[in-house]
Amino acid sequence: MNCETVTKLIPVYFYGELPPDDEDVLEQHLDACAACARAAESQRRLSAALDRRESQPSAALLAECRHDLMRAIYREEASAVRRVEPRRSGHWLEGLGAWMPSFGAWRMPVGASAMLALGFAAARLTTPGGSGPLSTASLIPDNTISSVRSVQPVSDSGRPGEVQIVLDETHRRVVSGQVNDANIQRLMLAAAHDESNAGVRWESVNLLKSHSDSSAIRELLLNRVVEDPNPGVRLKALDGLKAYTDDPEVRKVLAQVLLHDSSPGVRIEAVDSLTAHADDNMVGVLQSVVQKENNGYVRRRCAKALQDLNASVGTF
Repeated sequence: MNCETVTKLIPVYFYGELPPDDEDVLEQHLDACAACARAAESQRRLSAALDRRESQPSAALLAECRHDLMRAIYREEASAVRRVEPRRSGHWLEGLGAWMPSFGAWRMPVGASAMLALGFAAARLTTPGGSGPLSTASLIPDNTISSVRSVQPVSDSGRPGEVQIVLDETHRRVVSGQVNDANIQRLMLAAAHDESNAGVRWESVNLLKSHSDSSAIRELLLNRVVEDPNPGVRLKALDGLKAYTDDPEVRKVLAQVLLHDSSPGVRIEAVDSLTAHADDNMVGVLQSVVQKENNGYVRRRCAKALQDLNASVGTF
């Protein structure tokens, strides 16, 4: 295997996609060729950097987009309903049935949206002093995120066409302050556990990791390294723990990450942090990783650490 071939295979090697025989040949080449070894190290740093970075829209942006979408739906449905002209106010549902005979499988959700628009229109048209067409967007304040929980016809009200709408509303509020402020930290610690938004977790951990001298933040980083489903967040948490790799509790968590994490990039960062300090207590972990690890770089780092500790690579 020549240098050109090795250079092309290095990215695949780092993600554990090479067949075992090719991995062995490539590793032998890396041991003997300083130039290719440097290229491999550059690729490792690049892979780790790419794994850390994940583009996620902010929670505020997502909420605003959903809000605008709901408003657009309301406006569109209200406009469509106004084109249907029932013969008299007692035939709202008749008009609805005439408006959507061909929607097939979409009839139920479209009917719900149309009924919502009809309800707003009926309220407007039966309100004394009402003037001009209904603007449903005006019913939702700009600082409120609303979603419709349910829409139901009211059959016993004595007023044909009446509907009951249940809205879930969230009021948006902007809070600002320094990261070391206790109240801001509490909010960010909570945000770092928000399982519905990986972007919010990533940004929270990224900002908090520079304050890992706090026991609460260090506990958060240890939790996110193990529990977060997003590898980018786990990598950020690992970054925040690098200053504490000589701490027994941190080393214990790093060993678990090295043994069990599903992301090659995360395992690469874990083995780099774990092998930065010689520790005889890690011999068993390193030997186990050498035997079962499918990523060549991680396996070689563990084998090298075992050699530095004068320990055998295999287990007995």
